[in-house]
Amino acid sequence: MENKHKKFRFLSLLMKLLTALTFLCLLLSYLAPYFHPKTITILPFFGICYPIFLMATLLFLVFWSILRSKWAIFCLFILIIGGKLHFRSIAIQLLPAETEPNNSLSVLSYNVRLFGIYQENSYANRDNIFAYLRKENPDVACFQEYYQQDKPTKFETFDSLANVLKFVDYHARTAHRRKGRKNFGVAIFSKYPMIARGDVIFDSQGKADLNYCIFSDIIKNKDTFRIYNVHLQSIKLSKAEEELEGFIGEDTSKDFDVINVIRKLKVAYQKRAEQARKIISHMKKSPHPIIVCGDFNDTPMSYTYNQFDRLLNDAFRNSSWGIGRTYMGRLPAGRIDYIFHSSDLNSSSFKIQKEVFSDHLAISCKIYKP
Repeated sequence: MENKHKKFRFLSLLMKLLTALTFLCLLLSYLAPYFHPKTITILPFFGICYPIFLMATLLFLVFWSILRSKWAIFCLFILIIGGKLHFRSIAIQLLPAETEPNNSLSVLSYNVRLFGIYQENSYANRDNIFAYLRKENPDVACFQEYYQQDKPTKFETFDSLANVLKFVDYHARTAHRRKGRKNFGVAIFSKYPMIARGDVIFDSQGKADLNYCIFSDIIKNKDTFRIYNVHLQSIKLSKAEEELEGFIGEDTSKDFDVINVIRKLKVAYQKRAEQARKIISHMKKSPHPIIVCGDFNDTPMSYTYNQFDRLLNDAFRNSSWGIGRTYMGRLPAGRIDYIFHSSDLNSSSFKIQKEVFSDHLAISCKIYKP
């Protein structure tokens, strides 16, 4: 009997220690959005693991509630401390959707992973993306990891997009590879004219970094929108990204072991934070309402996301429902693709692509002036 009592006390102590450790991890994840990755370099790793710590805390809440322990109150208190942070990863619409005006702008953002050029069945994958775009028929399409090969080419993308999207104007920034006449970068395609366009140059732009930010001022009817297409610092774990590194001539022979992944994440977190600051500085000078689309490579519990969320509205949270997931690659990153817009604009009909033709899912919505 005494041995059973000792065993029970040991298990109880162990569960309390695990609960306390989970509390600490969850609290550190709460801090991740507010500290620059260079300030406390370990915090971003807690931020990306936020869903794990949150789920563990919820399970401990149920466990301690069943035992009617005061630790259940501690769990609830830790969850309450998170406040609005919990709603960054989930969208809940309590009010009925507004009627979309005729002047709404349908916007799509998609990391197309080079249209699958380095995947098996690349032509079928590319054609699947084109079929999806034809069905969605956006007014403006922003592509990250955009790929185009100079003519003559068997892997046509530009002319195919012209046929699919019926665009009247476009803006792109790409790096050119002489061998194979290949172009890698970002692009904006629009059914409406662009009256201005340009690039936001990152201070941290390295020779092996093919992450860019471009913008275009687009007029629909009498409304002008400044649209940014953003592809923030990649971690470079995919085969496509290995090819991009090889394009520069960097050594890609290293295995993607845990230490190497952590190193890549640490560098990427810091670069993305600076890139976000650069974009926001440029954005504040815009004479027009702003729409920001792109692959941020960061979760809602990150410093990068927080910089945009402070000034803009997240269209997913504004006009969707449920838990969003946009990344289908190696790391369980969840939602890392976003459409933000100025507070003087509104958004509706936010959608996340169901079919998987890339390591990202396309996102789209309608944006308009209320």
